[in-house]
Amino acid sequence: MIAKISSATLQGLQALPVTIEVSTPDCPVFRYAIVGLPDSAVRESQERVLSSLRTYGVSLNMKQVVVNLAPADVKKEGSGFDLPITIGVLVSLGRLPSDAINRFMFVGELSLDGTVQPVKGILPIAIKARELGYEALFVPEENVREAAVVNRLKVYGVHHLKDVTGFLSGTTQLNPTEVNTREEFFARQSRYDFDFDEVKGQENVKRAFEVAAAGGHNILLVGSPGCGKSMMSKRLPSILPPLSLSESLETTQIHSIAGKISRDTSLISQRPFRAPHHTISDVALVGGGTNFMPGEICLAHNGVLFLDEFTEFSKSVLETLRQPLEDRVITISRAKYNITMPCSFMLVASMNPCPCGWHHHPTHACVCTPAQVQRYMNRISGPLMDRIDIQVEVESVPFNDMVNAPKGESSATVRERVVAARKIQEARYAGVKGIHCNAQMTTSLLHEYAQLDEQGTIRLRDAMRRLNLSARAYDRILKVARTIADLAGSTSIQPVHIGEAIGYRNLDRESWIER
Repeated sequence: MIAKISSATLQGLQALPVTIEVSTPDCPVFRYAIVGLPDSAVRESQERVLSSLRTYGVSLNMKQVVVNLAPADVKKEGSGFDLPITIGVLVSLGRLPSDAINRFMFVGELSLDGTVQPVKGILPIAIKARELGYEALFVPEENVREAAVVNRLKVYGVHHLKDVTGFLSGTTQLNPTEVNTREEFFARQSRYDFDFDEVKGQENVKRAFEVAAAGGHNILLVGSPGCGKSMMSKRLPSILPPLSLSESLETTQIHSIAGKISRDTSLISQRPFRAPHHTISDVALVGGGTNFMPGEICLAHNGVLFLDEFTEFSKSVLETLRQPLEDRVITISRAKYNITMPCSFMLVASMNPCPCGWHHHPTHACVCTPAQVQRYMNRISGPLMDRIDIQVEVESVPFNDMVNAPKGESSATVRERVVAARKIQEARYAGVKGIHCNAQMTTSLLHEYAQLDEQGTIRLRDAMRRLNLSARAYDRILKVARTIADLAGSTSIQPVHIGEAIGYRNLDRESWIER
């Protein structure tokens, strides 16, 4: 008898249905074969399946087990086929009824004793199971909450192989897991580990973060060691607009594929904050590998990618950011696959002003020459700097100011202003596909929505001449000024908005290194 069991494999963010065909004809000598482009993890399932069957009391002596994974031209990866293969063997041997099997989908890894272990990518598989009209999905117990966010699909979390076989044979009762997705999602949205009211002083930098959050602008912080760059960067997610349900679902899928969803999590309710070390490789940042895995830029989708010690990252790693920052998607092409992943994130970078770290510091003497400072700054290429709208110099807070400074404005208060500004931008770009905030404005949109009056034009022209600002600063200043105007509730860009935006282009000034 040939048994057919439904399962799925992953291709990027999508799940591809897989039909597992199992045949167990009589054979003088036991043989076991898996065909259909299995990877190493799938081929190694033989020992896990056989050991689990022995705990169930099944012997395969004098049998040939043939497993076909269809479609045969798609590579099958991971250990999630252990459970459906084992169920297929039992059905083929007549130990389980076959009439109801086609209504269910199975995913799970097996231990040698039959315990069902968690696997990656359960959420995309659950979405595919509902799309294909399956009645129920059987998943490892530790993955059940992740899959249960998909409505109109029964999801059973199983701890042991016997839980599944007992249910299919009618001797065990299992209850589907139900999750109130909206209630849990909105209940966790306002929980943040960090708050801007804990930051003493640094009002100009906090204002820069507010502007960056309101317009979706990338931001670069330059300051001496210990001035608070990392501390403030970690608090940026607390002032960003809350995730929508669609954004949360997309973000959760990416983290599910990477295996980064905890057992008690159903949907990711807060914007991701990823902070990779500066020794990260190109592949770890953008994704890829022999078996595809999302990189840090994909895990930061709909959130923040924080690169501390920006100039210490290798040049090749930094240059891989250029296209994702522009297109907000990345296509990874390898010999075995071609996958496009979303990666719309805010880049927050921090760096020292020079190799020793004390350039421009009021009390510590810098030992670097202007040439050394210039070489240090040149580690960031012009095209990459073009994609960073806001550049802020962070100064150390004096001791007396730290001790006597009052409690700052809370993140919740700042977030209200940010959300109001984002709503203005959403209405403005409602008819433009792929544009949601000011940072994404094209040149044509910039000419339409960032027009300056005569006084504003004169002020920008004088500033560019006086401060020797580079030509690339012009568009960036207009984008940031548009965001500042939105925060102020102004329909037009005023000279005061231009003045503040000019202040966020410190590194474009030719005199920055010499002063």
